[in-house]
Amino acid sequence: VFILPTAKIILAQGVVIALRMHLQRFRPSSLLKTTSRPLLHRSRSVVPPRASPPRRPPLLRAMASSAVPPPPLPTWPTPVVESRGDYREEEHLGRTVGGILYAPVREDRLPRLPVPPSLADSVRLLLPSALPLAADDDEAAALEREAADFLASAAGAELQGRLEARAAGAPDSSWLQKWWNQEGYLAVRDPVVVNVSYFIHLSDDRTLAPAVLRSGVHAGAARGAAMLRASAEFRRKVVTGELADRLGRPPKDRALCPAAYKYMFNACRVPRRKMDTYRLHDPSLHRHAVVARKGKFFTIKISDGEGHPLSLRAIEAQLEGVVRAAAGTDCPPLGLLTSSDRDTWADARGVLEGIPGVADALRVLESGAVLLCMDDEEPVSRDQCGALFWHGGLRSGRNRWFDKSVQLFVTDNGKAGMMGEHSMMDGMPVVGLADHITRSPYREASKAGGSAPPPVPPVHIFGACAAALRTDPRVAAAVAAATDDFHRLVTAHELRCQSFQGYGASAIKKMGFSPDAYVQLAMQLATTRLFGKQAGTYEASQTRPFLHGRTETTRTVTPHSAAFVASMGGAPYSDDAAAEDKRQALRDAVDAHVLYLRRAAAGLGCDRHLLGLAMLVAKGEDPPPLFSNPLLLRSKSWRVSTSNLSHPNFDNWGYGEVVPDGVGLAYSIGADSLVFNVTALAKHGYVDRLVHLLEEALLEMQDLHKTEAPRSKL
Repeated sequence: VFILPTAKIILAQGVVIALRMHLQRFRPSSLLKTTSRPLLHRSRSVVPPRASPPRRPPLLRAMASSAVPPPPLPTWPTPVVESRGDYREEEHLGRTVGGILYAPVREDRLPRLPVPPSLADSVRLLLPSALPLAADDDEAAALEREAADFLASAAGAELQGRLEARAAGAPDSSWLQKWWNQEGYLAVRDPVVVNVSYFIHLSDDRTLAPAVLRSGVHAGAARGAAMLRASAEFRRKVVTGELADRLGRPPKDRALCPAAYKYMFNACRVPRRKMDTYRLHDPSLHRHAVVARKGKFFTIKISDGEGHPLSLRAIEAQLEGVVRAAAGTDCPPLGLLTSSDRDTWADARGVLEGIPGVADALRVLESGAVLLCMDDEEPVSRDQCGALFWHGGLRSGRNRWFDKSVQLFVTDNGKAGMMGEHSMMDGMPVVGLADHITRSPYREASKAGGSAPPPVPPVHIFGACAAALRTDPRVAAAVAAATDDFHRLVTAHELRCQSFQGYGASAIKKMGFSPDAYVQLAMQLATTRLFGKQAGTYEASQTRPFLHGRTETTRTVTPHSAAFVASMGGAPYSDDAAAEDKRQALRDAVDAHVLYLRRAAAGLGCDRHLLGLAMLVAKGEDPPPLFSNPLLLRSKSWRVSTSNLSHPNFDNWGYGEVVPDGVGLAYSIGADSLVFNVTALAKHGYVDRLVHLLEEALLEMQDLHKTEAPRSKL
C-alpha cells in the first residue's frame, strides 16, 4: 500500500508527539497546541455564483476565444471553490459530478472510520512497539506505570467519551480528517518541497526512441505530449465520474472514498499566513495545461470542448513551440518562491498580486489541468532522476511550481516522472494517474486520434507583466532570498537509490513470507545496524475504504522484530545463533507485522486514536502524563519512515526524511528485484551506508533459507 509518511503533528499542550505519514510526509512541522488552535474556516466560493459570472482574465479569454459549443462536462455551481481542509465542504462537488466514482458516497455505502472502542486495546498495541526502544529498565517501567495510570484514570474515560461524541457528531465524515488536513498539512509552515511532496520516477517509454529518431522531434516534447494526452484522458474520467476506483479484485473488491480526486486536476495549494487553502477550479471551464521551461510558464491546450484529449501531434507541436519560446523570454524565476516556507511565500505572493496583471496570471497557472515541467537536463541514473524529480536541483528547481497538485516531469532525453502535493490527496489516486500514463506510451498515443486544431503559439503566462516583475526591487529581493534558501535546502540533503537484483517477491513467497513484511524486517535489520539500535519505524496503511479516510500507522518495531534483529547480530554473520532459530525469529516477526498491518487497515491502530484523545484535551486542562512520556514520544519520532509502492512501470519513487536524524525509506517490490530510495540530511552520512546495509541484510536473510526446503503460506 502506498501512502506517504508525512505530517508530523504536535499534540497536547505543547507536547510534541511526532506523526508523520507519507507519503504523508512529513517532517518537522508547526506546533499543534490545544490551547491555541487556528480557527477552522468553512470552504467558500471565491467568485460569485455562475448567475453573474466574473469577467475572465485576458489569458483565459484568449484561450476560450474559439467558438465551441458549451461543454457537456459537469458544470459546478461556482467556477472556483476555495477549500480550507474540510472534505465535507467540497462534498457537493461529488454530487454535481456523479457517476460511478462518487456512487459510494452518494449511495452511503462507505463505513465511517471507527473510534477504537477500547483504551486498553490501544495501550496494549502501543506498549510492545515502544518498550523495545527503552534505554533501560527504569524507562520501560515508567511507561508501563503511566499507561496503567491512564487506563485507571477518569481523564482517560473522559477523553474517550469526547472522541466518541465527536465521531457521533460527524455522521457525514471522519472524526479525524479535518484535524489531519488542517493541522497536519495546511497549517504546517515548512516548505512543501522535500518535506511534504513525493516523486515517482516513471520507466522509460521504449516506443519513444524509434519515433524520435525517425521524425527528428524533440524527445522531451514527444514524451511530454504522450504524458499530457494520457493525463487529459484520465482527467475526463475523473471529472465526469466515469472512473472506477476499487480496492482488490472481484468479487471481494471494496469501494474506496473518492474525496481526494476533487483535488487532483485544475487545483493548487495557495499560501496564506498561518494556514494555507486549496483552490479548485471547475474543469469544464479549463482545457489548458501549464508547461514550464527554463523557469518560465506557458499555457497550451490539451483537450477539446468536450474534454477529450487533442491529438498527440497537436500537443507535441505546442510543446516544441514552448521549447523555442522559452529560449527567448526573460522573466524572474517565480517558481522558486513556491519552495520557501509557507509564511514567507504568502508574503511574497502578496507582493506579486499587487503588480498589475500578476493576479490574473496566477489564476491561469493555478487553473491548469496539470503542470508539465520540461527540464533542459539529460539525467541517466536512478540517483540523478530521483534528485531531479524530488526537488529539481540547483538547475531545475526554478522550473517548478511546488504548490500545483500534480506536476509531470520530462527531460531533454525523454526521462519522465511526476510529483504529488500531499495536503489533500494521498498517494494512491496519483498512482492511478501514473499507471494510466505508463499504459499510454508514445506509439499508442500516436494511433489514438483526437482533434487537431490549427496550431496556436504557446502563451507566456507572465509575459504581459514580465517587465514589471523584472524591475520591481521587492520581487528581486524575494526571488534572491528564495534562491538562497532553496539551495541550502537542496544541498543539505542526499538521495540514493538501491536497485537490488538478487531476488524479489517470487523468492520471498517461496520462503513462506509476505513480501512486504519480509522487506520491512530487512529494513529493520539494516537500520538497526545503521543507528546501532532500533528506532521508531512507520509504515503507512491506507484507510480509504472508510468515508474520508486517509491513513493509519503500522508500527514495525515489536518484541518479535527486536528478537529477530538481536538474533542476527550487529554485523553480518556475527551471531552464533542457529540458522533455524533465526528463521523462526523472522517468521514470528513477519507474522506480527502482518497482524498489525491488518489492524491498522481496519482503522484500529493506536496512533490516530492517541492523537484524537490528545486533541481533545481542553484549554486549561492538564494532559495525562502518558502523553508526554519520553519513551512514548521516542517511539513516535519516526526515524525510519517507510512506504511501499510497487508498480512494474515505475523505476523509483521517494520522499524526504520525517525527523532531522532520520531517513526516508521508500521501497518497491518486484517479482525478482527490490528497489529502495533513501533520503536523509547529508551531514549524517546515512544514505551511502544504508543502501549497502540493505543489500547486506537481504543477502544474509536469503542465506538463512538456502538449506531450507521451499514452502509457501500464501
